[in-house]
Amino acid sequence: MVTTVLFDVHHGRRDPRQPQIHADDLAVVRGDGIFETLLVRDGRACNLQRHLDRFATGAARMDLPAPDVAAWRTAVEGAVAAWAQDNENADGLMRLVYSRGRESAPAGPQSPDAATALVMITAVGANAAHARERGVRVCLLDRGYPVDFAGRAPWQLIGVKTLSYAANMAALRYAAAHGFDDVVYLSSDGAVLEGPRSTVVAVRDRELRTPPVESGILPGTTVAAIFALAQARGWVCRTEPLTPDDLLAADSVWLCSSVTIAARVTRIDDTDLALDADAARGAAEFAELAQRAVVTA
Repeated sequence: MVTTVLFDVHHGRRDPRQPQIHADDLAVVRGDGIFETLLVRDGRACNLQRHLDRFATGAARMDLPAPDVAAWRTAVEGAVAAWAQDNENADGLMRLVYSRGRESAPAGPQSPDAATALVMITAVGANAAHARERGVRVCLLDRGYPVDFAGRAPWQLIGVKTLSYAANMAALRYAAAHGFDDVVYLSSDGAVLEGPRSTVVAVRDRELRTPPVESGILPGTTVAAIFALAQARGWVCRTEPLTPDDLLAADSVWLCSSVTIAARVTRIDDTDLALDADAARGAAEFAELAQRAVVTA
């Protein structure tokens, strides 16, 4: 049986069976906060620095008190050590959760300790391994704004990993109800954006392409790690606009995320994405590269 591990960044280890958040916490009543999700494997939190960097950037964009990165890192390390001891080093799903705290006494520049700051590790769900091994069927859904929307409306927090995830979860439920496993969002002007929980990568020969963050997507920590290793191995890595036709023309298409790491897209809407022999070899090489990139980053 897996034992969940919970640390409060301000106060150390906590009992995950006991309540930790007040009823008026702004994470609960407003979704006013940010989070990160990481893979825990072999006694370490994978790709941690990139996640902490994105975490700090998200906090700044939301006017949250600047997170004490050293304190967060200490809590992460404590949680990983406890997880390894309690769960025989099984893979874990770590979440960093940071909100403004209680609506009645929110955190501010003079009271940063009032913020809710939690590190939790739970079991990795079976869906992650299934997606990694068998791939995913995706539908294309309109996100409802053009690629320049984020620059025109910074208050919308496009590209920030906020706790306000209801729309993303609704998209995933819609996909499941129509026989799909996941979603790829399109802008209202037809550009490929991202998945609700993933970044899109198209592979052709030894070239990787992913949409630019300027189109209004979350900067992908997993893709950053993959691109760094891929470039060192001689792959060409491009950040540039993609269309649905680009995905259909690729040798393979992937949804990349922190815990699943890389899930090959096997179907887009009504089109199956079959692999010929060359594409299958390239897909296997990419999958191996992605795994190594994330677990060593």
